[in-house]
This record gives sequence, C-alpha cells and structure tokens, in this order.
Amino acid sequence: MRTVRLLLLALGAAAAAYGGWLLLPQLGTTLPWLIGGPVLHDLLVAPLVGLVGLALGRLVTDRLRRAWITAGLLASATVLLIAVPLLWRPLSAPPNPGLPDRDYPLGLAAGLAVIWVVTAVALVVGTVSRRVRNRRADRQ
Repeated sequence: MRTVRLLLLALGAAAAAYGGWLLLPQLGTTLPWLIGGPVLHDLLVAPLVGLVGLALGRLVTDRLRRAWITAGLLASATVLLIAVPLLWRPLSAPPNPGLPDRDYPLGLAAGLAVIWVVTAVALVVGTVSRRVRNRRADRQ
C-alpha cells in the first residue's frame, strides 16, 4: 500500500509540475486571478456571508423558513459567481456571430428572479402545509 501511495504522490507531483510549466507563459495575466480570488474571498465574501448568516439567524426564527432562505441565498451566490466573468470580461476578440449575442445582465436578473420566486413559493407552501397539519392535529 505504501508503494501505491508513493506512486500516486509522484504522479500527482509530476502532473502539478507539468501544469505549472504550461502556466509559465501566461503567468502575468493569471497571477492577479490566482491571488485576487482568495484575497477577495477573505476580505469581502466571507465576512459578508457571516454577517448575512448572523442577521438571518436573528430575523428568521423558524428553522424551515431559514433553510429555504439559505438555499435561495446559496443558489443566488452560485449564479452570481458564475456570472461575474461574463459580465466584467472585455471581449478578447471581435464578436463571433452566435456567441456573445446574449444580454447577460438580463439573463442574470431572470435567473435570480426564478430562484427567488421558487424560494417564495416553497416558503408559502411550507407555511400553508404546516398550518393545515396543525389544524388537523388540533381537531384530533
């Protein structure tokens, strides 16, 4: 088993070294992204998520509602994270017919709207079903 682990370690190190070698010509443009991502996360995203989590915990006391709102926030954050390069990236070449023909801000707004409509419907359905369940329990 030790031999297999050492072999996998050597293969992984060789693959990482090869990837680093391929990255060398593009290091000048890639380095800001490699450094900026973790710095942006640690200085902006993580504290913001922590503050939203604290506020959500204080404002929404029902665990089911808090779970649905958290799911909506996580889905929104994921969509926003995917959309950032499409919104801020300058075109690297002349437009290719059929590729950049979308209105990305409108698509982002529509995606976020769908996420929050589904979240709101889930909250309403959960509240109604809980009330119906409580009424049935009170009758019996």
